[in-house]
Amino acid sequence: MRTYRYLHYDVFTDTRLEGNQLAVFPEPAGLGADDMQRVAREMNFSESTFLFPAEAAGTDIRMRIFTPGEELPIAGHPTIGTTFALVHEKTIKAGQAQFVFGCGVGPVPVSLDWKGSELDFAWMTMPLPTFGTEVTDRDAFARSVGLKAADLAKGPVQPVSCGNLFLFVPLASRAAVDRVSIDRAAYVACLQTAGLNELPVFFLTLDREGARGDETVYSRMLAPGFGIAEDPATGSASGPLGAYLFRHGLVPRDRLAQFVSLQGVKMLRPSRIYVSIDGRADEITRVRVGGRSVLVGEGQLHL
Repeated sequence: MRTYRYLHYDVFTDTRLEGNQLAVFPEPAGLGADDMQRVAREMNFSESTFLFPAEAAGTDIRMRIFTPGEELPIAGHPTIGTTFALVHEKTIKAGQAQFVFGCGVGPVPVSLDWKGSELDFAWMTMPLPTFGTEVTDRDAFARSVGLKAADLAKGPVQPVSCGNLFLFVPLASRAAVDRVSIDRAAYVACLQTAGLNELPVFFLTLDREGARGDETVYSRMLAPGFGIAEDPATGSASGPLGAYLFRHGLVPRDRLAQFVSLQGVKMLRPSRIYVSIDGRADEITRVRVGGRSVLVGEGQLHL
C-alpha cells in the first residue's frame, strides 16, 4: 500500500466552504499519468494538482493538473491554490515575490503579495489570447442552452483561449445566466455547424440588477465534456473573459485594468476571481488572473 498526502484548499475565496475546491498532492513520486487521473476522479474536485521537481530551465516546479476527466495544460484555480499550498509547505518562502510553475503550456509565472509573513494574494500571468470562429446561428444556439435569442446580449458567441479554449456567451441578465440548462446533443450539433468541437461554455452578464458587491461580471461555466457539470470558479476562463471584453469593447478599457468576475453563486459556492488586462490600441499585451485561497483540510490517500 502506498500513501500520498494531500492538502484541500478552497480557491478564489478567503471564506472556507466557498470558492472552488482543490486537492494538492505535494509528494506524488511514483504516480504515473493513469494513476493521477484515477486519483483526480476519486477526489472528484474540478481539479487536482500533482507537484514534481522542475523539468525546464526557468521554472521552479513541475505541476500537472487533472480534472476528473482529463489532464489540462494550464488552469487558474489550481495555479492560485497551489501557490498558497506551496507557502504552507514552505517551498515558497515568506516575502518571495515571484514563482514559476512548469505546466503543459510552458512556464507560468505567479507574483505574490504578502501581509507580513502571510501570503495575501497571488496573480498568475497567462498566455496571450487567441480568438476562434463565432457561432452565428444565435436562435439555434440559445435554444440549445435552454434560452431564447432575446436572452443573448451584445457581443458574439465566440471561443477564446489563453491556454484552454472556452466558448463565451454574453447574456442580458443574471436571471438568464441562472436559467441556463444545456441540451448537450443540441449544443454539440450547434457547435459542429459552426465548425467547432464541443467546448466548455462560459456564460456572462454585465447586468448589475441584484448585485451586492463590486463585481463587474456575473458568470457560470459548464463543461460536461470535461467531466465537470459546473465549475464554481474557472481561472483559465477568466483571463480569456477579460480578453473577450477588451476585444469587443464591452467594458471601458480603464475598468479592465482590474475587475472581479463573480462565479459559483448558483452552486452556493461564490467565488471572486480578479482579472487584469493590459493593452495598447487594439493589442492585448498581458493577461493576469488572481485571487486568494484558504486551507480547509489535510489528508492521506491510500493506493
